[in-house]
Amino acid sequence: MLRRRLRSGIRDSGSYELFFSMFAKGLAEIIALTLAFPAGAASYAAGEDQRTTTTSSAAIRNHGNGALRITIWYPAAGTEREVDIGSATDPIFIAGRVATRAPFADAVRHPLILASHGFGGTARQLTWLGASLARHGFIVAAVDHPGTNGADGVTPQGAYAPWERASDLKAALDFLLADPKLASHIDAGRIGVAGFSLGGFTGALEAGARTDFDQFIKFCNGPSRDAICNPQLEFPLDYHGQAEVLARPEMRDLRARENSDFRDPRITAAFLIAPALVQAFDFATAKRIHIPVEIVLGSADPIAPPGTNGELLARLIPGARLKVFPAVGHYDFLSECGPAGAKDAAAYCTDGVGTKRADTHASTVAAAIEFFDGTIGRRH
Repeated sequence: MLRRRLRSGIRDSGSYELFFSMFAKGLAEIIALTLAFPAGAASYAAGEDQRTTTTSSAAIRNHGNGALRITIWYPAAGTEREVDIGSATDPIFIAGRVATRAPFADAVRHPLILASHGFGGTARQLTWLGASLARHGFIVAAVDHPGTNGADGVTPQGAYAPWERASDLKAALDFLLADPKLASHIDAGRIGVAGFSLGGFTGALEAGARTDFDQFIKFCNGPSRDAICNPQLEFPLDYHGQAEVLARPEMRDLRARENSDFRDPRITAAFLIAPALVQAFDFATAKRIHIPVEIVLGSADPIAPPGTNGELLARLIPGARLKVFPAVGHYDFLSECGPAGAKDAAAYCTDGVGTKRADTHASTVAAAIEFFDGTIGRRH
C-alpha cells in the first residue's frame, strides 16, 4: 500500500512536496500497525500436556511415590478452554485457558523455560504465566515438586529439604531433552528458569546460589526475622526441627546435598517472582551468579517481605534487574480465585490493597516476555 501510494504521488504530481507528504502518511500507517500488533502480542494458542518421570529423591519426599509430574505449555494449533483447580462446578482457582493435548503449531525449535511453583502450590497454579509465555512462542515446563505440592500434600521430608526442588527441574529437563517428540521442538541452546516464592528460591539455586540454613536459623533467632520464619498456611514449618528430620536414615542422601552446587549450565536466564527463603542462601554464592536475572515482587508482600528477600537478592546478584509492583501482595501471583476460593481459601484470595490480580498477572507476564525475549528468546 505504501509503495503504491508513493508511486502514485510521484506520477500524479511530479512534486517532491507531495512525495514527502505521502511518505509521511504511509510511515504513520506503519507505526499505527506496529502499535496495534506489538512484539508481545500472542502468536499461538497455548497447548498443555503432561508427562511423568521418576526420581529416587521424589520417593523419599513423597511417601515412597517416586513420580515427578511435569506440565508442559507450548505454542499450539487448537482451541483453548478454561481449566480450573478444585471442583469442576465450584473451583477454588481458575487456572487459565489452554488447548489440552493440541498439536504443536509448527516444526520450529522454541526456547524452553523451566517453571517452579511456590510452597504448597502446583504446576497448574502457574498456568496464567506458562500459557501466556506459550502464546508468545516459548515452551514452559513446570513440575509438581514432591513433598512441597498441594496435590499430594506437604511432607516434612520435602519441607525441610527444599534444595531438592532444584534436582526436580534438572530431572525434568533431562527427561524433556531425551523425549524425541518433545526434544524436536526445543532449542536446547535457549533455556531459562522462572519461579514463584519458593520457586524463586529454586530458580536461584539453578542459577548458582547455594544454601546456608545455619545462617537462616540465626536470622530467625535474631531481631530482623521475617514471616518466612513462621509456620506457614501450607505446613507448620519450624526450621529448629529441620535437623531432626534430616537425621532420619532415609534422608541421608538428601542431607548430603544440602550445600551442593545445583547450578545447571544449560540455564542461561532466571526470572524470579517474589522469591522467598532468601536468608537461607550463602550470600557469597549469590554474588557469583553470572547469568541475567530479573526479580519482580509486590511492595506489600507480608509473606516474603521484600527487604529481607527479593530486594536483598537483587542487591546480591550482580546486574540483577528489580521490578517492584506497588501495593501488590504475595498471593496476588497465584491463579485467579474461583467461587470456592472466596469462601474456603480467603487467605489465598485477598489481593493487595487497591490492586487486581489480573493486573498483577498482566504486568508480570509483560515483564517476563520482555526479559526472556532479550535473553533466550532471540538468536544473537
